[in-house]
Amino acid sequence: MDLRQHGYAKAEDGTSLAYQRNGTGRPLVLLAGQANNHTWWDRARADFSGSTITMDYRGTGASDKPDLPYSTKGFADDVIAVLDELRIDQADVYGTSMGGRVAQWLAVSHPHRVRRLVLGCTSPGGKHGIERTNEVRRALARTDSRDVLADMMYTPAWRAENPGPYQVLGDPGMPPHAARGHLVASNSHDAWDVLPRITAPTLILHGADDVLTPAANVPLLAHRIQQARTHIFPGARHAYFDECRPLASTLVEEFFAMP
Repeated sequence: MDLRQHGYAKAEDGTSLAYQRNGTGRPLVLLAGQANNHTWWDRARADFSGSTITMDYRGTGASDKPDLPYSTKGFADDVIAVLDELRIDQADVYGTSMGGRVAQWLAVSHPHRVRRLVLGCTSPGGKHGIERTNEVRRALARTDSRDVLADMMYTPAWRAENPGPYQVLGDPGMPPHAARGHLVASNSHDAWDVLPRITAPTLILHGADDVLTPAANVPLLAHRIQQARTHIFPGARHAYFDECRPLASTLVEEFFAMP
């Protein structure tokens, strides 16, 4: 039996949002990083039991790409449009990188829709968040930025054994205005003041050697979110969820299995 379901939801402004649902059982929303589509989760998706739901953010994949302002709060509203289309009242949510920022707004603005929350390699944003250094920004601006980004995602040893292709280096089909919109959305994120409003049990995961979103953000998030648990993967970089499989996925599965 084919347990895959692909379709489209409509955002409040009419934007068409592509989604992908796999399997049956307890729903789990997986949220990708900035300027990436659902393929971000290709390697890890099968690690999770139940029904996994991914989506192409507006501006990526098969979703519409309006030339309008984007925001992490707006992306969270788009997630709700997908859940409404699928008639899912409540789901577990696992967001990584910018997806973790979107997940924060999802849990704040729609608390009754989030049963349990996992935030991976992410930040509260704003003046309180610990951002990447100017050196890292300059490196990402180089002409060989995809190779640079791959090195920031994975350790050299892991890349030597896993030569790719990698699905976490950005959606190559994004138009320039959408790529800029995603960058602005992620850089403008600031949930510091509202994080204490998160009521869903929360697990925070991070790679210790992440330079894209430094691990110093973990205690900041944990301090602001009630009774949050944390786990840091020694030596891991931004894509800990890929390189540190199956441990990372097992920790998430165990967390979601709790009553």
